[in-house]
Amino acid sequence: MKQLCLFATLLICSTLSFAQSNLKLWYKKPAAIWTEALPVGNGRIGAMVFGRVDEELIQLNESTLWSGGPVSGNVNPESPTYLPQARQALEREEYSQAVALVKHMQGLYTQSYLPLGDLIIRQNVAGAKPTTYYRDLDIQRAVATTKFTANGTEFTREIFTSAPDQLLVIRLTASKPGQLTFDVTTKSQLRFQNVASGSSEWVMKGKAPAQVDPNYYNPKDREHVVYEDVTGCKGMRFQVRMKALNKGGTLQRDTSGIHVRNATEVLLLITATTSFNGYDKCPDKYGKDENKLAEEIIRKATNTDYQMLLKRHLADYQSYFNRFTLQITDTTKANPNAKLPSDERLLGYTKGAYDPGLETLYGQYGRYLLISSSRVPGVPANLQGIWNKELRAPWSSNYTININTQMNYWPVEVTNLSEMHWPLLSFLESLAKTGKMTANQFYNMRGWVAHHNTDIWAISNPVGDKGQGDPKWANWNQGAGWLCQHLWEHYRFTGDQKFLKETAYPLMKGAAEFYLDWLIEDKEGYLIVSPSVSPENDFIDAKGKPSPISVATTMDMSIIWDLFTNLIDASTALNFEPDFRKLLVEKRKKLYPLHIGHKGNLQEWNKDWEDVDPQHRHVSHLFGLHPGRQIAPITTPDFAAAAKKTLEIRGDAGTGWSRAWKINFWARLLDGNHAYLLLRQLLTYTSQTATNYGNREGGGTYPNFFDAHPPFQIDGNFGGTAGMAEMLIQSHLNDIHLLAALPDAWKDGAVSGIKARGGFDVTMHWKNKHLTTATVKSLNGNSCSIRTSRPIRIKDVTAQSKPTDFGFVTSFPTQKGKTYVVTGL
Repeated sequence: MKQLCLFATLLICSTLSFAQSNLKLWYKKPAAIWTEALPVGNGRIGAMVFGRVDEELIQLNESTLWSGGPVSGNVNPESPTYLPQARQALEREEYSQAVALVKHMQGLYTQSYLPLGDLIIRQNVAGAKPTTYYRDLDIQRAVATTKFTANGTEFTREIFTSAPDQLLVIRLTASKPGQLTFDVTTKSQLRFQNVASGSSEWVMKGKAPAQVDPNYYNPKDREHVVYEDVTGCKGMRFQVRMKALNKGGTLQRDTSGIHVRNATEVLLLITATTSFNGYDKCPDKYGKDENKLAEEIIRKATNTDYQMLLKRHLADYQSYFNRFTLQITDTTKANPNAKLPSDERLLGYTKGAYDPGLETLYGQYGRYLLISSSRVPGVPANLQGIWNKELRAPWSSNYTININTQMNYWPVEVTNLSEMHWPLLSFLESLAKTGKMTANQFYNMRGWVAHHNTDIWAISNPVGDKGQGDPKWANWNQGAGWLCQHLWEHYRFTGDQKFLKETAYPLMKGAAEFYLDWLIEDKEGYLIVSPSVSPENDFIDAKGKPSPISVATTMDMSIIWDLFTNLIDASTALNFEPDFRKLLVEKRKKLYPLHIGHKGNLQEWNKDWEDVDPQHRHVSHLFGLHPGRQIAPITTPDFAAAAKKTLEIRGDAGTGWSRAWKINFWARLLDGNHAYLLLRQLLTYTSQTATNYGNREGGGTYPNFFDAHPPFQIDGNFGGTAGMAEMLIQSHLNDIHLLAALPDAWKDGAVSGIKARGGFDVTMHWKNKHLTTATVKSLNGNSCSIRTSRPIRIKDVTAQSKPTDFGFVTSFPTQKGKTYVVTGL
């Protein structure tokens, strides 16, 4: 048996090592448009690499470069007076009147995430067309490479963004001495000026606007991008600083850029900084010294050679990326689709090609994007991660917290990237402070609240420019409750008691205090939310009129149930505040319950109404199924069946992120084949870039594997990766359900470094859809309960596999730090 286990372990290691060796996006031609360019990032500095031959374009971003400044207080002092009026209208079922009233309870729109600028490299190849061309993004190394041959010389550009050195690094080389001749310059859509510094440095200095309206908000006679001081705080400053180091040839700089002539190798060291100094400080008056920051970064890197910069970058990046490996065994000996360039490979897959390697590449790409866009404390990945080229970005590229921001972080714990959660978790401390002000000023209530949108300034009010927003999204106020789930999930995966006591619990309690004030009792004695919406949908009332506002929508009630349940569990884990725990238990019992509609579906509204759009992209009322834990086939089979019926009525079509959410829904229903069907639909090749989410077939994946909402939204990438993990392992019900929703298409495979709640690190190998071997490392010494389709044996542990309606459950105590070997029977 020992020899058998050793052989299995070696087999797992060897296959996983092989699986990790070819994680590249590669192409035979340069990017013609932005969604063909390749993203690199270190969490703060982002770049889109086009790979062009004679005029390379590298579009730049910096994670803290936003318009505006700290939020203003008391922007709508009349708001609290409208709440009782709206509630009275809803009690009379006068929904249109309620809509008109809640519009008076809106504040200002969020600010916008901004593009930093463009880095342009004009390379002299004497008009020659390249005889060979290749570009790639190696996501195992986080390095983008462009190669081409012109006039008999091979030119190579290697690009990466280093977190340890806070640099964008570009190395240009020629296979023959003295063949590198190019000019480098920068420009920006923002107000900027280029200046030279020293003999080999180039600086672009600029200023962000004080106000940028959302791209969808375009009233006449209004300036939508404002640089003047309109709020008492001017926009933030920014800087791009570049230093060139050449081997051979000459290097000069003037007012037009840096000029290299006849070199053999050139190293460009580039950094970007802003004056952002926190959500509550004016970046102009009280901002950081962006010039000093940039100078220091470049100074430290100047005497470091390329190989050392690369070594430090790889050591940092791979310490995160290499924790998790995944292989879905390709049953073909030589898969022709797998040999194609990535855009052609994706197109072939869309047409039906079998290509499990593409699926695992996509899953790992989500982890790559998360590491690359979520590293700065208090600055989470936004709607586009950190990559945005528009001055007025789609939906301001902000934090949309009725699904999108949360989806960004679904894969973070389960795929072993817990540190990348911290930018969001630490941001919640800022949001809670502005949210406390909003709860008081807009509702005269305790605790803290957050609505549909927020930004780097942690705005928390209902958006809409005081009455211009549609209440079905602008007035939704459940953002705090949903975001608090991430605090609890981080604890469930890590077991960090200090974090739970000092950070998570106080924030969760503050959100609960608002809901305790917000809930009111209806005629039947239930606690309900009023007014209440189901983002971003409408119903048809008894009079045949459409409306977005009612009371006690299923999503709102499910989020509050989830928050109360998590707080009850947190209080128990900490042995803390038993009286408050008792209060939450009592209130939870009185919450308006889930209902099953006449079609057998889970009711979305407090009454069994029809939807204006029966196939709406949001399926908000299934929150309790995912990411919540209120509904599950194992614990609540009737409601799970109703959730399934809801998904059948909604249909499989949708935008990119919508399909990603549906993958997770079907995985939670333990239907791996349907989840896999949606994964294939998510990986539908698209070149469409216009906003067209009303088109049922609008979503998909761009040639650079970015998610197509359309346009680009990164949440679909992260939701897709999370959905793949959910098909492999589930632990939201405390059991570790191995291969919970494994599809037929993933017949054989292996995964390592996948995490489970309770503090467990899991490796699995399966064949013919059944677990053969696994290891479970206990990080905290908690008791372990494993659910499998067949009985298992655990080495050196006496534990019996007990049959249930959903496979076999095997429970056993663990020791902290010990790894347990599991064998399928």
